Amino acid sequence: MKLAIFVGLYLLCTVGIGLYAATRVKSTSDYALAGRSLPLVMVVTATFATWFGSESVLGTPGQFIKNGLEGVVEEPVGSSMALILVGVFFARKLYKMSLLTVGDFYRRRYGVSVELVCSIFVVLSYLGWVAAQVAALGLVMHILTEGYISVSVAMIIGTIVVLIYTVFGGMWSVALTDFFQMIIIVIGLALVAVFASSMAGGVQNVTSYAVDHDLFRFFPENSVKGWLFWISAAITMMIGSIPQQDVFQRVMSAKTARIACIGPIIGGSFYLVFAAIPMFIVVAASVAVPDMAAGLMNTDPQEILPTFIKEHMPLWLRILFFGAVLSAVMSTASATMLAPTTTFVENVLRNIIPLSDKRELRAMRISLIIFALGVLAYSLSMEGTPIYELAAMAYQFPVIGAFWPLTLGLYWKRSTTFGCWFSIFVGTVVWSYLTFTTMGEEIPALLGGFVAAGLAQVVGSLIPMKMNRECVKNWEENKDKYLYDAAA
Repeated sequence: MKLAIFVGLYLLCTVGIGLYAATRVKSTSDYALAGRSLPLVMVVTATFATWFGSESVLGTPGQFIKNGLEGVVEEPVGSSMALILVGVFFARKLYKMSLLTVGDFYRRRYGVSVELVCSIFVVLSYLGWVAAQVAALGLVMHILTEGYISVSVAMIIGTIVVLIYTVFGGMWSVALTDFFQMIIIVIGLALVAVFASSMAGGVQNVTSYAVDHDLFRFFPENSVKGWLFWISAAITMMIGSIPQQDVFQRVMSAKTARIACIGPIIGGSFYLVFAAIPMFIVVAASVAVPDMAAGLMNTDPQEILPTFIKEHMPLWLRILFFGAVLSAVMSTASATMLAPTTTFVENVLRNIIPLSDKRELRAMRISLIIFALGVLAYSLSMEGTPIYELAAMAYQFPVIGAFWPLTLGLYWKRSTTFGCWFSIFVGTVVWSYLTFTTMGEEIPALLGGFVAAGLAQVVGSLIPMKMNRECVKNWEENKDKYLYDAAA
């Protein structure tokens, strides 16, 4: 129980930092974007800490030890590449538009109708990702208390803790707690990796085990079907993460356009490298205590890492590890609770009810509480679903419904509102057909829907009709106002 006490103190410390940050919140811009004033180091830490969540520490190692590098192409490879792509191709253009949410872009470019639909796609996509963090909080607290607190009760406790500081401080609380939590993550996991390597007889023994078990195989079997499903897995988070509010918030929270661009690139690169550490530790555990690893491999691979730490590490390392795990999970949970609520209020609720800045801030806080409770209920109903699957499931909505309108809207002047609607309709129909028929066993639904949506937006935008001509004309006449709404 000493471990549980130390972790409890850590949770209180995190809540304290978050509540301190809440004193900086005076407006919706402060709440959603930290007043667009974050320096580079905080943009990097906020990006890294948000992405380095439960799936990175618990889900990904379990996938890696079971399926090798091919099994983690979605996460962390795909998600880290998404951050780099955002920094290279999207950040500067979006930052100059001075938007509050990514949904605001859809309104300016295509109108309110597309704003509503794309924003709903974005909001729905967070359900699985936040559920993964809640599930991880429950799992970790259950292990820490040696089963004294059930997973379900632990989920409730974890959700309340994260909700307390996020609902008051918004992005300011997320940014400051992320900075603190990233330090804990890096130090904790690095020291655990050194100790685990020593237990396994050195790095060479660990890498030899990985080679012998073909864990470094990254590409699929050399067949059309194998490559199609591999590409589908790769784009799930690589493409699905791009039109997301949490990525957008880190871009728009930056102090300058330069920071907005290089912050995600540095954060994504660091994340890709550092995500290998939990995978290294789980292989070291399989070498050091093969019986334990083999037993859990057949029941729940995501428990190998926490069980190894709890049963075979000294107390001080256990404190660091579980502090790092909770840091990773809480940083992601807070960010992914905040992102959909700001999108919902700004891009859905405001189109129904006129809101002043003060009322909008209050609405964001109330919506955050409602969303958190909804996610908690969903997490409890999905208890037992692997964390990695919960996170990966979350990204199918934006891949089909939000990526092409954003990308073509930024880079192609002929992209139109009708093209967006045609894209969303065709992409959804193809995805649904492949999902619910046996054809999906040959062609992955996500990839089919993604390609169909992209082609449909191009074709729909090029149809010679009055609506398309008016949309292109409106963009040509107003693009300077839309693209350079504020000084960058």
